[in-house]
Amino acid sequence: MLETSARLLRLLSLLQLPRDWSGADLAERLEVSTRTVRNDIERLRQLGYPVHATRGTTGGYRLGAGASLPPLLLDDEEAVAVTIGLRTAAGGGIAGVEETSLRALTKLEQVLPNRLRRRVNALQAYTVVVPGDGTSPRVDAETLTAIAASCRDHERLRFDYRDHNHGDSRRAVEPYRLVNWGRRWYLVAFDTDRCAWRTFRVDRITPKTSTGPRFTPRELPQDLTDRVTRGVSAAAWRFRASVTVHAPAEFLSARIPPAAGTVEAIDDTTCVLHTGADTPEALAINIGQLGMHGIDFTVDDPPELVELLRSLADRYLRAIAGATRTNTPTTEA
Repeated sequence: MLETSARLLRLLSLLQLPRDWSGADLAERLEVSTRTVRNDIERLRQLGYPVHATRGTTGGYRLGAGASLPPLLLDDEEAVAVTIGLRTAAGGGIAGVEETSLRALTKLEQVLPNRLRRRVNALQAYTVVVPGDGTSPRVDAETLTAIAASCRDHERLRFDYRDHNHGDSRRAVEPYRLVNWGRRWYLVAFDTDRCAWRTFRVDRITPKTSTGPRFTPRELPQDLTDRVTRGVSAAAWRFRASVTVHAPAEFLSARIPPAAGTVEAIDDTTCVLHTGADTPEALAINIGQLGMHGIDFTVDDPPELVELLRSLADRYLRAIAGATRTNTPTTEA
């Protein structure tokens, strides 16, 4: 049987799991009587831990949220995961959390057992971080939490927004989800003025001080990840093209990432790839990858892209002309 102090720590660890515990279950885990469990629960409450109890056949004990953060009991893998996460946040793209992440990391590393500290330090010592180029967007932590709260409470948001063309506008939206893609954060919302779903980059949002009235949630139109990857890529393209692909839409969709473009079916054997890039050269490279999948395609516009592809085709033919002559087999009589 565990001593009282060790038993209380074990009990606290069990209560931190997201479930309800019956007194009998806790007594079995701790190898004590249900009366001892009730006494230990009362001791935890006296120490400031808000342990809630519900009666009935489906009732039990659960640790609730308190006025202050109680000590957390983490197993080995959880402790390592939290430490790595804090180190990542200390140098991440969310402004305002670097210093607090470092403070929390210092506290955690002070109490890590030697065996775990060695694992975490080895990861840090033998990991090389490539410095950013300074162009990655940084999101304000307060903005993120404010938007998340509005999503949770179904409250309308008003904010000033700067689009990718540096145009400014005032928006009123019903916020639904925050999507994290790499070092960027996006808000998926329903724009009430435009009566349409929109995706906004959070680092371009300047929220107004107060939220609007509550709204009745709508049904989300499609998979959020797919919507963001496709919508964000299309918004950033400076040059666009529609390519007729001589293959079924399902076949092509399975071979290109959503960020590369959207696929529109024409019939059972033909589809159109709507794609784009920042430069005609980059667009030509993207389209050329269709050939790597053994797919025939036709490009009719824009004219500058057609001319560029023709020039590239001539260059490739010249590149192999000499090799073709050299490798031509000789026929003997």
